Amino acid sequence: MTRSSTTAGAFQQAQLPVQAKLAAAWTSFMFLYIYVDYLHLYKPGSIDEILVGVVHEFDTGPTFVALALTLMAVPILMIALSTTLPARVNRATNLVVATLYIPVSMYNVAGEESWTYSYFYGLSIGLEVLLLAFILRASWTWPRTTRATAGRDLAQARV
Repeated sequence: MTRSSTTAGAFQQAQLPVQAKLAAAWTSFMFLYIYVDYLHLYKPGSIDEILVGVVHEFDTGPTFVALALTLMAVPILMIALSTTLPARVNRATNLVVATLYIPVSMYNVAGEESWTYSYFYGLSIGLEVLLLAFILRASWTWPRTTRATAGRDLAQARV
């Protein structure tokens, strides 16, 4: 009977590709993003403002709706793009988009006149920024492949 050097019952750590980690992080970000907007509707006066055509002091006309859709569409598309773009473009796209969405996430607290909902906004912004930081880190530290000629170059240097 052979004995393994690992502890009995130890779990093997599965290595996920960077693309899968990024897609999962963007998916989590989207759940937070959507639920923060949804839960905001429970704040007294929010629906009344929407009914008169105002959100965050902006008129809810076609421009507002198009901008809101754009702000939602970008992270939604990042889920798919994170799994389909080539590595170099994928890395750059994730770095740029995640960086741009940090101030977008922080904008949720803009215009708040009281600290009544500070825990809600603090938690939601904190979690969103944490996910964006994870996306930035995963993209920044994307593993690089070794050059195929590195072994040949090393062998030639020895001669």
